[in-house]
Amino acid sequence: MTVVLVHGNPETAAIWGPLVDHLGVEEPTVRLSPPGFGAPVPDGFAATWQAYRDWLVAELQELTAGGGQVDLVGHDWGGGHVVNAVLARPDLVRSWACDVVGIYDPDYVWHDLAQQWQTPRVGEELVARMGAAPVARRAQRLAADGMDAAVADKVAAAFDPAMGECILRLYRSAAQPAMADLGAGLDAAARVPGLVLIPSDDPYVGTREQKLRAAERAGARVEELDGLGHWWMLQDPARGAAALTRFWTSFR
Repeated sequence: MTVVLVHGNPETAAIWGPLVDHLGVEEPTVRLSPPGFGAPVPDGFAATWQAYRDWLVAELQELTAGGGQVDLVGHDWGGGHVVNAVLARPDLVRSWACDVVGIYDPDYVWHDLAQQWQTPRVGEELVARMGAAPVARRAQRLAADGMDAAVADKVAAAFDPAMGECILRLYRSAAQPAMADLGAGLDAAARVPGLVLIPSDDPYVGTREQKLRAAERAGARVEELDGLGHWWMLQDPARGAAALTRFWTSFR
């Protein structure tokens, strides 16, 4: 059994450090970095949601080639990649967990920053400003949004033009109605055990009602993390680890 963690945007695998320390699992833990987000971008990689789904499927195929099983966990866009991979290849995982399932609700509207990235010229200008900002300033902004300061320093230092380009391509490929269309098939995720994490103070991935509706459609268990925000795994890694552990032990 392998625990596989997939992060999102604009992040690196550094966000998982405190959570892994609290998991206390004997199984191997693998932190996968999507291309452009702490990992090189292969030649010809389209950086669309479909390309990231296929990338994750290929990684899971390699991890399970010898007959092993995977408990898959995704945060932010990593959660989107997780759900998309499970919808395509549920046979590659034993379970999945995601904190952004609300984006699959038909009423979900992308947050303001995402809509700016999705807008031609506006997105390019925004990414250019992000890249031009000193690393320390980018880190301060991440910390102000709830990211642990030490982790924010590492994440901010990883931003480069490749990440900026991947941000634009990914968000533009997922402009509505793309996510609503994907959500129409969300019930297929119920083929394997799923967990939806709902941090109460995360403003980016839909309302509580949207998250609960999507979780029900996906046949997933729900863990609400009251008082935590987008980076719940850094704000209270012990509580996040406990939620995941309860989920895994419920079907072992």
